[in-house]
Amino acid sequence: MKILCNNASLCGAVTNVSKAVSERAALKSLEGIKFKLENSMLELTGYDLEIGIKTVIPVKSDDSGEFILNARLFAEMIRKMPSEEILIEVSENFQVTISGGVTTFNIPATSAEEYPALPKKEEENKITISQPVLKDMINQTKFAVAVTDLKPVLKGELFEIENGTLTLVALDGYRLAVRYEPIKYDGSLKFVVPAKTLSEIAALLGDNDEETASVYLSKNHVVFELNGYLVYSRLIEGEFHPYKSAIPTTCTTEVIVDRKELIAALERSLILISDRTPSPARCYFENNSIKINCSTSVGKITDEIKADIAGPVIEIGFKCKYLLDPLKVIKEDKVKLQMSGSLLPMKIVPCEGDAYTYLVLPVRLAKE
Repeated sequence: MKILCNNASLCGAVTNVSKAVSERAALKSLEGIKFKLENSMLELTGYDLEIGIKTVIPVKSDDSGEFILNARLFAEMIRKMPSEEILIEVSENFQVTISGGVTTFNIPATSAEEYPALPKKEEENKITISQPVLKDMINQTKFAVAVTDLKPVLKGELFEIENGTLTLVALDGYRLAVRYEPIKYDGSLKFVVPAKTLSEIAALLGDNDEETASVYLSKNHVVFELNGYLVYSRLIEGEFHPYKSAIPTTCTTEVIVDRKELIAALERSLILISDRTPSPARCYFENNSIKINCSTSVGKITDEIKADIAGPVIEIGFKCKYLLDPLKVIKEDKVKLQMSGSLLPMKIVPCEGDAYTYLVLPVRLAKE
């Protein structure tokens, strides 16, 4: 079997499908990329039984067949090849010669017979969404996904479709991130996708408003189709937290503030904070200004920025990172902060519209 490939397109495909390859797997074949050649098209697949990524690139060949190559080794070889074209030759006993210019590698391949089949793409529950919109939704919520195993379902994001609106939800017990977008879909759906899958999907999504991504849902799996790639993922089982009941519907103090100014002030406080010197940012809202104080064993900072404040004076404390995370992913210049007390969560919403809602839990402040 002989395959002549463009180096750049092969490198791109190998890099992306390798993200679904297991470094250490009980099934040895899952540590490699499966190559399937047919009709001058080379299909590449990476799969670790949790997430699978598949794509196809055009090549020059009259042959057909399947084989598996070690993903890490093959990726390093072709990345450092000096030529624009690469020739891959596979013998009947799965010995592989990889040539480019004056450079030649010889490595063994393995049979693809034992490589597990990927889940089927179900056409019945198909969702279509703009690529940049889905990319924004993932990037603006993924920071709030839980990283512990206390409740495994929270290590993914909830996809919920109701009344023509797609909602993505992530929460970790300290903050809640919710993104809403209108979508053309008749019916209701609810499923939870692992955060790892969504990170890989976000990296593959483009910024062209005219490009769409398709999502195919089955009972235990979901398949994302975008930019020539198929990304397969198992769904996380379990009941997602009833997030709607956690979102306050009223507030006593409302603040409109410049997002970048608030980020800058919090980042100045963050200079004094580390794992060894943890301390909350103490925020005081009064007289159209936000005073931010932070004191650790390293030092102390007092800061102040202007804001439009309506409602009673309030003093509230936050872990800097938890308040910074949602502020950094919002795109608008100004944001609205809503509070109802020093021990109740702060709600962050747009000044106009309802594209997102973030909740950040405060910390109990010691008396100064």
